[in-house]
Amino acid sequence: MKIELNQISIRALTEGYINDEEEGVYGYNGKLSIRPIYQREFIYNDKQRNAVINTVSKGFPLNTIYWVKNEDNTYEVLDGQQRTISICEYVDGQYSIDGMYFHNLQDDQQEQILEYQLMVYFCQGTDSQKLDWFRTINISGEKLEEQELRNAVYSGSWLTDAKSDFSKTGCRASQIGSKYLNGSAIRQKHLETAIKWISKNNIEEYMAKQQNKPQAVELWNYFSSVIDWTQAIFPKYRKEMKGIDWGYLYDDFKDETLDPVKLEEEVRSLMIDDEVQRKKGIYEYVLKRDEKLLSLRAFTDQQKREMYERQNGLCNIRKKPYPIEDMEADHIDPWSEGGKTTIENGQMIHKKENRRKSNK
Repeated sequence: MKIELNQISIRALTEGYINDEEEGVYGYNGKLSIRPIYQREFIYNDKQRNAVINTVSKGFPLNTIYWVKNEDNTYEVLDGQQRTISICEYVDGQYSIDGMYFHNLQDDQQEQILEYQLMVYFCQGTDSQKLDWFRTINISGEKLEEQELRNAVYSGSWLTDAKSDFSKTGCRASQIGSKYLNGSAIRQKHLETAIKWISKNNIEEYMAKQQNKPQAVELWNYFSSVIDWTQAIFPKYRKEMKGIDWGYLYDDFKDETLDPVKLEEEVRSLMIDDEVQRKKGIYEYVLKRDEKLLSLRAFTDQQKREMYERQNGLCNIRKKPYPIEDMEADHIDPWSEGGKTTIENGQMIHKKENRRKSNK
């Protein structure tokens, strides 16, 4: 990886600045792509944005900015997009600070800003080297998410199309699925989730194979099918449905005949069951039948001690005495048969006996 430090004036940076929804964000007389397709949208708040301009106005140093230098002598902002856009938009007259736009400043104040020298590293190397360097420098400010880092490597026509569906405020993915997804679309969480589902968590491998394809139709069709299936099988929405890996459940159960009415009855019953500690796990449980998903209520240390003393320290199966450290609490009638986590339905048994019961 070749890295070279340069000084770039704000005058040079902002020359030919353009921020177009279709064409992108460019500066440096059209040679610098300020927001490449793998980058996130502008997320600085007013306080952060104004702090950048105040720092420049006072002549204080800003953190170093990093550009990727391409073979055709064009550049892409690798790190420092938020600071760069803050500067360009102020000089372009898009916002004011304390009621003062750039054009309201005195000539000497404007000149001081325009002559300010930014410290910019030019970086050249392979895609993998860029990603490694990106991760290395991503240690301060607004940290990038893993998917934002992946986008830096696998940029291309496929990613551009995918981001139009998954990565914009109010995008199609948000419109139909935001209540089922964690995170923000503009921070690439919706895109990451969709790729994770379709690739069975082999995100980078999938993106590498798709990189130069013209469209991301396969990804959108899959995602919309997952959401349609989820809404059909579980038509009553609850907040616990947010963040579940619905894509994996869709893959495993989409071809099975399921009764939404019966599933809803069971979900409702489990939601009001005080033995079930992890309500989010209910949706997976009614399909997979794995009780571990529910985090069923466990006996407290006080209950264990009381049961141990009532049994005079004897294992309730072996009928032999053991230290309490060698014993575990067990339900006499299991939860699946209506058993509750009470002393009346509990017993202390040797650890090996409990393992034997669990393996049956």
